[in-house]
Amino acid sequence: MIVTENLYFRYADEKDENCFALKNVNIKIKDGEFVVIIGHNGSGKSTLSKLLNGIYYPTQGKIFIDQLDTSDESLIWEIRKRAGMVFQNPDNQLVATIVEEDVAFGPENMGLSSAEIRLRVDEALDSVSMGDFKRKPPHHLSGGQKQRVAIAGILAMKPKCIIFDEPTAMLDPSGRKEVMETIRYLNAHDRMTVVHITHFMDEAVHADRILVMDEGEIVLEGTPKEVFSQVDTLKSIGLDVPQVTLLSYELKKIGFDLSGENLTVEELVEELCQLK
Repeated sequence: MIVTENLYFRYADEKDENCFALKNVNIKIKDGEFVVIIGHNGSGKSTLSKLLNGIYYPTQGKIFIDQLDTSDESLIWEIRKRAGMVFQNPDNQLVATIVEEDVAFGPENMGLSSAEIRLRVDEALDSVSMGDFKRKPPHHLSGGQKQRVAIAGILAMKPKCIIFDEPTAMLDPSGRKEVMETIRYLNAHDRMTVVHITHFMDEAVHADRILVMDEGEIVLEGTPKEVFSQVDTLKSIGLDVPQVTLLSYELKKIGFDLSGENLTVEELVEELCQLK
């Protein structure tokens, strides 16, 4: 679904020709996969997300979205139909005064018939549990509800992949929970390919795979258990691990015979109960 080959990116206003925001990034994301990208501020993860959606173009290297080359400007609208993007602030992505009109914006610009637009809007809003709010003004909604409307606007264009650029960063815990439940549902139920960029470690626990970025490079990759077992490595680049994982790690250091890879409270409790 998504492939990057020897990807480099330098911002246009960067005077140093050897200073790259991204360096030699090589990733492959399969159809239906749930991939989380983590890294501290300035690590390059948001820059990468904008390259995957064709907002930026590679300085060097290639990006292929569903086998389409993002450096070919003639393909950019086809690429964006295949890989939609949800940004950090939903207010920056909502354009209409009524929820259903906002969700219809993308399909309308695709030139679809009124009947098809109506069907897509209803399906998209139902997918994010916002069908009852279709006639509401977006500014009457909570942050989590607004973000779900933004997701519905992307779903209405029927992409194969959605790239989430820190979609919960501006939300309260309740809103974060709503949005993460929606993201997980889309991946598990609809087999939507998900690329989720976040700085919340607990949001990465349910991913198929985690990519860790530092200084514009992929420095660690693997399943959540494989990545979060590298506690010292993650700390050395300024990242935390899920609290349960850290507790398991600290208990192991003082003599408890634990794997140190527990990602949920249930996993830790089960392992503690098995100790003699």
